[in-house]
Amino acid sequence: MRILLVEDEEKVSRFINRGLKSDGYAVDAVADGKEGQQFLASYTYDLVILDLNLPGLSGTDLLQHIRRGNTKVPVLILTARDDIADKVRNFESGADDYLTKPFAFEELLVRIKALLRRGPVDRSSVLRILDLELDRVAHRVRRQEKTIDLTSKEFSLLEYLMVNTGRVLSRTMIIEHVWDQSFEGLTNIVDVYIRQLRKKIDDTHEAKLIRTVRGVGYSIGLNGA
Repeated sequence: MRILLVEDEEKVSRFINRGLKSDGYAVDAVADGKEGQQFLASYTYDLVILDLNLPGLSGTDLLQHIRRGNTKVPVLILTARDDIADKVRNFESGADDYLTKPFAFEELLVRIKALLRRGPVDRSSVLRILDLELDRVAHRVRRQEKTIDLTSKEFSLLEYLMVNTGRVLSRTMIIEHVWDQSFEGLTNIVDVYIRQLRKKIDDTHEAKLIRTVRGVGYSIGLNGA
């Protein structure tokens, strides 16, 4: 996993850089917003750690630049600012997480692992597979132009599947993402919701989209089964 660290405080940058490398991550560390922009144009990253008070180009401006060109790479904001309005503004600009200085490295590492486990996020407002359409803004699902009524959990489950089209998701991954917690021993709840989704999404259509991978989990895409 390759991480870009954009942090102008030398001690903080060195501390993070050393800790991440000792944990097995490849890290590129830069101290300037414009230099971060150049690295992003030259290399592909699995995660960006971004300070806000940067010389050359502010962290918020760099975040907006990232989102104009790459809607999927996770971005973790790392800053001394703790103003709520500032947090809201940066989340609206596309930040995935926000950690306030000072911080414990263990907490930073947990947040990084959570973002990397989640994987790239598709921020498109409308997701489509064949004739199935999910509108994240309107919170609406349609297939062949017919609206499908889903509960909030069914919607979240379908959204997670569609964001990861073609990828096999384990029951544990689905539980952690859709329910945002660990349901030890209760992963069969995923099977229940998948059955409900199939009835609404697939049962009346010839092309089946939701696929079971025995012993592994579920995926969505063409040729589902």
